[in-house]
Amino acid sequence: MIKHIFFDLDHTIWDFDKNARETLTELYHQYELNLLGLPVCDLFIDVYTENNHALWAEYHLGKITKDVLRSERFSRTFVQLGVSPDLVPLGFEDDYVNQSPRKKNLFEGSEKVLSYLQQKYTLHIISNGFKETTLTKMAACNLNPYFSNVIISEDVGVNKPDRAIFEYALQKAGAEKQESIMIGDSLEADIRGAQDFGIKAIFFNPLNIAKPADVAWQILHLEELMQHF
Repeated sequence: MIKHIFFDLDHTIWDFDKNARETLTELYHQYELNLLGLPVCDLFIDVYTENNHALWAEYHLGKITKDVLRSERFSRTFVQLGVSPDLVPLGFEDDYVNQSPRKKNLFEGSEKVLSYLQQKYTLHIISNGFKETTLTKMAACNLNPYFSNVIISEDVGVNKPDRAIFEYALQKAGAEKQESIMIGDSLEADIRGAQDFGIKAIFFNPLNIAKPADVAWQILHLEELMQHF
């Protein structure tokens, strides 16, 4: 019955953490953060990652704005690591936003799986990512040819898990609920959002965390999709 497959982008196809780590390592040396009392690059990246994930979770639920997310994630990290607010490097956030979306690390098997699925189904993206960075990622990794529609929350005005973005996506795709499925890494935004709306969902779980009871279907590797579709 499935005709339309909707994918999340970040953490599902585009390897957000790997691309972020590469970018932050480059910026750590570019800004000579060791001179600010941050001698361990990996510690800086780990603290940033924790802050960024927490802020994105709030953004998904509409608790904070894009501007708050972007202003807080690095300033909070620097301060937590003991850097005085007046010494936080100007331009660090802008350089990160400019460089990170141009990174090309995808999850293993992404292009193979997309090429396979594209022959049998109509593929779409539903992303809570910011519009300009999402479009940059898609172009840099040559992902656009795989997808008929790229639905971005900033264009719709609501984020996953709000049912309105799933409603918009199905209308845009000309799809019905019973012929659609959502694949993503976020239990709240992708999986429960889709299930609450009334479409099937597959939890992409590369870290193999414990699967919640309300999640019917999970995969640990994208190539598993080729066994099911």
